[in-house]
Amino acid sequence: MACAYLQRHGLRLVARNYRAPCGELDLVMRDAEFLVFVEVRYRAGDDYGHPLETVTRRKQLRVCATAAHYLQSNGQLHETYCRFDVVAVGAREPPDFAWIKDAFYAAG
Repeated sequence: MACAYLQRHGLRLVARNYRAPCGELDLVMRDAEFLVFVEVRYRAGDDYGHPLETVTRRKQLRVCATAAHYLQSNGQLHETYCRFDVVAVGAREPPDFAWIKDAFYAAG
């Protein structure tokens, strides 16, 4: 659902569920000159907080490390502008989406 939502907003899918020893990238998408690493969060309800609250600093560091692995593995380490977005998908019908562009930055 999150991928289709982002595609409706003009992003193009590059990869889905990219796995590396350091973690997983839910979506890798292209938005103009940016390669966008998207963390997708879903919760059936808000009883334990909003899905966006689950993207902790530890999770951010894992996504950044996996993105670096992806870039290095694909020979794009020095050629691409990158961005880290988060999409939260709510359980309502129809689903509600919260899309945070530039949700966090890579350290270093």
